[in-house]
Order: sequence, then structure tokens, then C-alpha cells
Amino acid sequence: MNKTKKLSLIEVIAMAVGTMIGASIFSIFGLGAKLAGVNLPWAFLLSGIYAMAVAYSYAVLGSKIISDAGPMAFILKGLGDNLLTGTLSILYWFSFIVSIALFGKGFAGYFMPLFHVPLSQINTDLVITGLILFFTVLNFFGSKTVGKAEFWIVLIKLSILLLFIVAGFQFIQWNRLAPQTDPAHLKGLLNASIVFFLSYMGFGLVTNTSENMNHPQKNVPRAIFISIFIVMLFYLGISVVTLGNLSVPQIIKASENALAVAAEPFLGHWGFLLVSIGAVFSIASALNATIYGGANIAFSLAKDGFLPKTFERKIWFNAPGGLYVTAGLGLFLALFFNLNAIAVITTAVTTMIYIFVLIGHYKNIDSFGGKKWIVKMNLVILILVFLALMRYQWQTQKDAFAASWTIFAGAFILEYIYRKYYLRTFKNSRILSGKLNQK
Repeated sequence: MNKTKKLSLIEVIAMAVGTMIGASIFSIFGLGAKLAGVNLPWAFLLSGIYAMAVAYSYAVLGSKIISDAGPMAFILKGLGDNLLTGTLSILYWFSFIVSIALFGKGFAGYFMPLFHVPLSQINTDLVITGLILFFTVLNFFGSKTVGKAEFWIVLIKLSILLLFIVAGFQFIQWNRLAPQTDPAHLKGLLNASIVFFLSYMGFGLVTNTSENMNHPQKNVPRAIFISIFIVMLFYLGISVVTLGNLSVPQIIKASENALAVAAEPFLGHWGFLLVSIGAVFSIASALNATIYGGANIAFSLAKDGFLPKTFERKIWFNAPGGLYVTAGLGLFLALFFNLNAIAVITTAVTTMIYIFVLIGHYKNIDSFGGKKWIVKMNLVILILVFLALMRYQWQTQKDAFAASWTIFAGAFILEYIYRKYYLRTFKNSRILSGKLNQK
């Protein structure tokens, strides 16, 4: 991919926002209302605070370690070359592959009814294949082309959501927004905040573009905090308008179409259509950023010894093999697997990555910079969130819980075999050898 033209700050922010405001914002409200009730906006606010806790270390480390490996570079630099680091690298890359598959399926689910495409397995597969191939081809033209496309897709998406917020604000019934503080509702608020935490996870993609970014030492921290702040404002606005126009039972009944149903009272039929179009653009932008980020990760990890050298080599159209392998495996999962059981891998893996980034930061804070007490407090918050997430999954999704830990164990075994029989090591990587642009 063309590395000569660097991404601007606004393009990197667009990628992060595009990933965070994906399909979940259109489909998560039914579950959120069921868990949090009228405390829905507070759940989004609390999950944003969790994201800020992680963002502090990402911003500090991202301004010092310039690598498209992102958090894996932070963990390797912080914790060194070991079996755990290798296992996490496999899991991290795999989580992007699963996300590509999920976005592909989600896009087909909104696109086909919107454009009256007959619902059938072959039509679904054709839509998914066409979408993933389109954004894979877009990556042939380099990071600047991907960044520009993401900027315009995200601009359209945010414009639609802003129209929803502004138009719906004047119709809000404010009595529906009074918070409830009894133990049952507070427990629901906590559970919902953990679920919504997933909606902020895309900010980490900023660090996976740092080698292709203008002035990364300054722009990585800026992009991280600005993108989280923008997303938090939109999530709060959307949740307030939705809850102010629909009762909690109505939101639960509407389930995945809650936003579209909430738009009908003040925008009529066009509101339902507009929100559906917004969903299509949201998923498209998230997929575009995820394919780009996943390809960058595979390329960078291969350079540093995390993945086989095949991922680094330039092949068709001068694009690295990592692009084709990442997009191809995502397409394969989307076409041939039921992803419900393994979708939670993106949640559990990303939260685990966050924890080890913070541990690495804390252990080497004198070298990296930052305040010890802030990192320690944030680490406690993240560990509690991870434990609460595991508890929630155990209580509500035992199959998914088991699938997550099976995948963890599989990655550990794969890394063990890779190290034992192929002498895999990171000791000569750019990160540990100091060859990276580290300031």
C-alpha cells in the first residue's frame, strides 16, 4: 500500500469514530433498555468513562511508540518477549477478522430490506462478498484513499444521526428521563455500561495507523481523546432522544429497530428510512476502518515477528499479503460460520488487551511517562470491568463464555507450538531493537 501520503488528524478521527459508531448503535438499544431502563443515558456516560481510563495509557504510549501494531507494540515493549505476548498477538489479529465477518453480515441485514433485495442465502452471500471485496480493493490505493473515503462516509453517517438528535430533541418528554437509583436499577445500569463499553472500543484503531499518520507524536493522543468525546456526545444525544420519545417497554419491543421507531413520531416514514440508511453507512464505515486496521496490524506484526513473513510480502497490486489474508478469512467466517458463539471474542480479547497495555505502562512508567496513580486507578477499573463482563457472560451466554475461553486456549497452544517448533521470537523485532520511530 502507498505509504507516501500520510493521514491527517481529521481522517484518523473519522476512522476511529467510524469504527465506534457502527452497527451496535442501531441494534443495541433494545438490550440496553432491558438492562438499564430509564438509566440508559447514564450507562453510555459510564462506559465512556471506562474508555477514557484506557485512553490515558493509549495516548501516552502512542505518542512514544510509533507502530501500526498499536497495543501489541505497547505490550511487547512493556512486558517483553514471552508466550503471553505471542498469544495476545494472535488473539488481537483474530478479533479483527471476526469483526470483519460480523460487519459483513450486519450490512447485509440492513441493506437487503432497504433496497428490497429478496431475502435468500445466496443473495446474502453475494452482498457480503461484494462489500468486503469493495473495501479490500479500496485498500490497494493506500492509506490516504482509505482515509478520505472514511471521512465522507462518516460525515454522512454523523449528519443523519445529528438530524435525528436535533429533530427529536423538541419532542422529548422529559419525565421519561428521571433516573432511578434503587439497587435493581443500579445493577442494570452497571451491566448496561459494560455492554456499551464495547461501543467505544474502536478508538484503539488510532494507534494502528500511527506509522501512516502526520505528526503521530501529537496526533495520536489528540485523535484518541477527540474521537471518544465525539462518540460520547452522539451516544448521549441519541439515547436521550430515543428514551424521551419512546417508553422503556416500547424500546424493548422495537429491539433492533428502536432508533428507526423513535424517529417516526417527528420525521414520519422518512425518519424510519433515514435511520435505515444511517445504519448502512455506519456498518460500511466500520468495515472500511476494520479492514484497513486489520491489514495494517497483520503487516506490522509480520515485520516484528508476531505473524508469518507471508503477511508482510507485497503480492497482487503491490498490497501486502496481510490485507488478503485478513479480508479473506473475514469473508470465509461470514459465509460459512454462525458467528454468534465467537462474536464475544472481540469483547473479551479487546478488554484483555487493554488490561495488559495498562500493566505494561505501569511497569515501565518511568520510561514511558504518565502518572502512576492514574494508571493504577485505571487498571483497577478495567480489571473490575473485565470480571463483571465475564460474570455477565456466564449468567446470560454460557455457550459464548465457553467459546471465548476455548479460543483463548487455542491461541495459547498455537503460540506454544509456533515458538517450540518454529523458534518464533520477538527479540529482533523493530520494537525491542529500537528500530521503530520511538521518541
